Amino acid sequence: MNLRRVTAVATKEWKETVRDRLFLLMSFLLPPLWMVVFGYGLVLDVEHVPFAVLDRDQSSLSRDYLYRFMESRYFDYRGSVYDERDIDRLLGDTAIRMAIVVPERFAEQLMAGSSVTVQTLLDGTFPLHADTLKGYVIAINRAFTQELLTDFLARTRGLVPEEARRFVEPVSLETRYLYNQEVRSTWSMVPALIMFALMVASPLLTALGVVREKETGSIYNIYSATVSKTEFLIGKLVPYFVISMVNVAVLWAIAVWFFGVPFKGSFTAFFLASLLFILCSTGIGLLISLLVRTQMAALIITIIIAMVPTILFSGLLVPVSSLSLGAQVQAHLFPAMYYTDVVRGSFLKGLGLETMWTDLFALAGFAVGLRLVAYGLFTKRPKA
Repeated sequence: MNLRRVTAVATKEWKETVRDRLFLLMSFLLPPLWMVVFGYGLVLDVEHVPFAVLDRDQSSLSRDYLYRFMESRYFDYRGSVYDERDIDRLLGDTAIRMAIVVPERFAEQLMAGSSVTVQTLLDGTFPLHADTLKGYVIAINRAFTQELLTDFLARTRGLVPEEARRFVEPVSLETRYLYNQEVRSTWSMVPALIMFALMVASPLLTALGVVREKETGSIYNIYSATVSKTEFLIGKLVPYFVISMVNVAVLWAIAVWFFGVPFKGSFTAFFLASLLFILCSTGIGLLISLLVRTQMAALIITIIIAMVPTILFSGLLVPVSSLSLGAQVQAHLFPAMYYTDVVRGSFLKGLGLETMWTDLFALAGFAVGLRLVAYGLFTKRPKA
């Protein structure tokens, strides 16, 4: 392999990239743009849920119960209604997503020691959000019930509040969240979006860059030149590899400084994994470019091959362990899953090379395998 010929091919490809202003702008603008757009758009936190109340009791105790929802950051109070038909209309128009109906004699029955049923109506259009919302309601109801029981025992048995609380709650559950203590979906989603941006942009740029020569006919200069297959493939990929590595640094900076995601892990492991992943993604683009002849075909096929598996099987939205057995098998056949584990482990868990070496080994295997397949498919003899 002659490094001068590799450099010549790489220089030629870089000049063509710089000459095409739209292509150059797309190279450096698309990944950060996707990062910002999806970082703000893919928010899975269930907060500020609009709700209305129908308080048929109108007592101080019922107001105290409802204030617990009004003062919570998970709910937004949108007013009171006086008829159940108004609730149906508001839920149907999506003006609210939850309604609470407090029955008559709410305070009277509680003070008498009787149980009371409060109706909560949830909009189940989005099942995951509705299930999370149900958990919020159960937690607030449980806290309200425990306080009532604690006050009752303190009054009737002459206990101090701490002793009464131990009677009400003999087993105390303390929950601690590791790695993402604030349980913010942004902290989990934004690192994975680095994978998404690279997985879509890198193969797209590579595929369009190679196919562009087929459309313009300049590929015949390569066919007739003394450049070997290896020299051509390496020289062709070097500019896109460099562009992708620059994008890695930009995306990392956006995640840490713009979205405030903590980076706790090893820079060495993160950038080594990014290097291997870029070799994988550009390899995918190279394979596509060898199979098609037009940029439009390369664009469509790249988006389908890169984007669909990335969204479904990488762990971007749903953990791979929660997928069906068949889906888990498919997830292991794409490099995106391994890089997602590395990125989240580096940002949130503080993992290093000693822990993530299996993912790095898998990425290296994909990178080598894709290069070997591309080398086998590429021929310097033009196809008829």
